[in-house]
Amino acid sequence: MNPIDWKDFQKVDLRVGTIVSVEDFPEARKPAFILKVDFGDKIGIKKSSAQITDLYDKESLLGKQVVAVVNFPPKQIGPIMSECLVTGFPDDGGAIILAIPNKKTPNGARLV
Repeated sequence: MNPIDWKDFQKVDLRVGTIVSVEDFPEARKPAFILKVDFGDKIGIKKSSAQITDLYDKESLLGKQVVAVVNFPPKQIGPIMSECLVTGFPDDGGAIILAIPNKKTPNGARLV
């Protein structure tokens, strides 16, 4: 593992947002949802493709707060442009467990 310094960490803009829309993404190579995440007034709503269908369904995701990287350049994923990276950790079987705050957090709050 390569150590990083504080300046490197500060380059990654991790923010809390609330999922406001969840759609199926049948065109994805691996099962995925299209999420729209509200990061508050300054950042707005960003779209993301998320391969989280193993542990989550659309109903359980709507209104859930997540932690996402908001400063990657947009990435074309099939027919959609992904604008943020929703973060999570793989379980023993490789299914993604979302990184979420354990208390209600203002949308757009930055991880420090």
